[in-house]
Amino acid sequence: MKKLALIGAGDLGQQIAWHAKQDGHYEVVGFFDDYATEGQHQHGHLILGNTSKIEELHAKGVFDVLMIAIGYKHFNTRAALYEKFAGKIPFGTIIHSSSHVDSSAEIGEGCMIYPGCVIDMNAKLDANVLLNVGCVIAHDSEIGKHSFLSPAVKVAGFVQIGECVSLGIGCILIDNIALCSNTRIGAGAVVINDIEEPGLYVGIPAKIKKPNP
Repeated sequence: MKKLALIGAGDLGQQIAWHAKQDGHYEVVGFFDDYATEGQHQHGHLILGNTSKIEELHAKGVFDVLMIAIGYKHFNTRAALYEKFAGKIPFGTIIHSSSHVDSSAEIGEGCMIYPGCVIDMNAKLDANVLLNVGCVIAHDSEIGKHSFLSPAVKVAGFVQIGECVSLGIGCILIDNIALCSNTRIGAGAVVINDIEEPGLYVGIPAKIKKPNP
């Protein structure tokens, strides 16, 4: 079994480590975290050091694959860390055994798919995407790098989602629409039109509440 290290020792790191271990994907060896103390234990796993030690410890064989456990509130960091190590260190991918992924779907490296998700025919998840519990991605839809879907998000067919997009719990996207990068969709919102301006969108139908600064 390959050894997994996670960037980020917070709650998200704890969740990913749990599923990695309990669902039989990886042996979890610890966390890298710039805000935790090296040598201490958090969530039962060792703090391996800060992110500056990643390449050194990978070269020493401490871990085999890396995953990023940094959430939607820190998209810039989430994306930057992936781009920093992509092509240098292998990224792990976890697809929970209770989820269904069609054989024609494409799942990029570094993706985390929680229990109970459905990814349909010809759907595509780019690298470093996270789908929380019970998400549904219908046929021919695509989700861009680093995006973060909260529980029970429903995406209909032929939807194009950009990079660093956050979809709040229980939101719905109808078919044949596109969301630009750096879009945030609030909990329970229903998106029925293309979104071309980054910002926070809420309501039924979803309307912009706050543009990105």
